[in-house]
Amino acid sequence: MSFFLIFVAIALVGAAFLLGTGRASRFFRGRRGTDAGELRALDDGFDQPVANLPPVLLPAEAEPADVDRLRFAIGLRGYRMDQVDQVLDELRDQLATKDRKIADLGAELGRRRRQGPERAP
Repeated sequence: MSFFLIFVAIALVGAAFLLGTGRASRFFRGRRGTDAGELRALDDGFDQPVANLPPVLLPAEAEPADVDRLRFAIGLRGYRMDQVDQVLDELRDQLATKDRKIADLGAELGRRRRQGPERAP
């Protein structure tokens, strides 16, 4: 009976060591390498997620309203929604500012073309 308890204690210490150092995923998943035989970097033991949702894309000529309509899928290990929303809000504001500036410059260019060439003194 005492040998069994010693064996269980050693097994528990070994398991705790593997889990604590992050080597358990490499131990249980085996050695998966590239074509050159090198070890691939293991993230945290999780396989890459399957892309079963369509990608989220902006139109080629994105407008601020397009950014407002963006919606991302919620995943277990996804991004923090408040940070994504904050970045999208900033992107929308920057797009709106650039659109206003382009419109102002276009209007000024049209006004100058209507006035004709200026004469140098």
